[in-house]
Amino acid sequence: MDKLLEKKPWYIRHRYYLAGGAAILALIVLAILLSAGPKKLRVDGDELKIGEAKTQPFREYVDVEGLVRPILTLKVNARESGSVLRIVAEDGQSLKKGDTIMVLTNPELEQSIEDQRDDLARQHTSYQEQLIEQEKMRLNLKKQALQTRYDMDRLEKNIQLDREENRMGIKSKAQLQVAEDEYRYNQERSKLELQSLRNDSSSAVLKGQLLARDMEREQKKYQRSMKRLESLVITAPCDGQLSYISVTPGQHVVAGESIAEVKVLDDFKVHASLSEYYIDRITSGLPATISYQSEKFPLHITKVVPEVKDRTFEIDLVFEKKQPENIRVGKSYRVQIELGKAEQALVIPRGSFYQNTAGQWIYKLDKSGKKAVRTPITIGRQNPSQYEILEGLAPGDKVITTGYDKFGDSEVIILD
Repeated sequence: MDKLLEKKPWYIRHRYYLAGGAAILALIVLAILLSAGPKKLRVDGDELKIGEAKTQPFREYVDVEGLVRPILTLKVNARESGSVLRIVAEDGQSLKKGDTIMVLTNPELEQSIEDQRDDLARQHTSYQEQLIEQEKMRLNLKKQALQTRYDMDRLEKNIQLDREENRMGIKSKAQLQVAEDEYRYNQERSKLELQSLRNDSSSAVLKGQLLARDMEREQKKYQRSMKRLESLVITAPCDGQLSYISVTPGQHVVAGESIAEVKVLDDFKVHASLSEYYIDRITSGLPATISYQSEKFPLHITKVVPEVKDRTFEIDLVFEKKQPENIRVGKSYRVQIELGKAEQALVIPRGSFYQNTAGQWIYKLDKSGKKAVRTPITIGRQNPSQYEILEGLAPGDKVITTGYDKFGDSEVIILD
């Protein structure tokens, strides 16, 4: 006999459908909740760099590449026009002051100097002849002066004799008067002759001096010409290294043309280019440092070229005392130029986050160190290793400084 079965309740009969619908509804609610909350991203924490905000001395400085150059580079110019006869020195050769670099030839100049030498020889002969004539004239003047003085002495003795004879009555008063008149006349004439002789003598001396000066000028003129001839031999202006020679044998050069360069290697300077951003803050005298083989070498800026080219300007620095070992021209060093004194500031390490956020925000870790939240910040000054934080962080806060190109627009970063 068949048994009547009881009909099950609807929620029992449809329990599987209800369970599936509840699961789907839960997933929808979860999706809604997740979309309504902050966007999260899970990343591998080992691939990121974590920095800590610290209060410590902050020194604003610029880190640039500096190139070693000689302290002084001298251009060698041709002082006379001519053709290159031969080149004695070679590029890169060490030279002492006065060493020959090259020899020029100038036939026209050489002929001109030969003509001046002949003229000088003729003038010298003429000068010697005139000196002989001057000596003869001097002797004649002395002879005439001697004769005049002798005549005056003789006249003096004669008038004394006439006066004595007058007292003795041998000569009359009239005869004495005639003798005295003649004596005074001859005396005045003798004085005039002596004065004329003295003038002639002074004139002769002056003429001799003029002749000597003329000869001296001609001699100096010839010596200057010889120096022009010596200038055809191009020599090193100082001790140093010959950088290059810009001419070849047989080439014609003109006076003033640059034909070589000598580098002074007794000391060195460091040349660097900086962004125009710093042009108002870089001045002569600012200190700088080179770190090489765990040692620091202080420098200071000696020259600032204010002209901006390709958004950069150039500076020169010199070492204050010691220089790095094996320093040589062309070697490069990293130079840190200080822009001010050290000050206490809240800083974080530099990182690639700045390129992605423009320094407006950063991911700050919570106390667990497993979650980082996007946090607005304000950055002040910076140097090649640090950013100064003005707002948004406190001492001890830890932040993510790298990997921002993978984070997208995530609000929260979960570190695995």
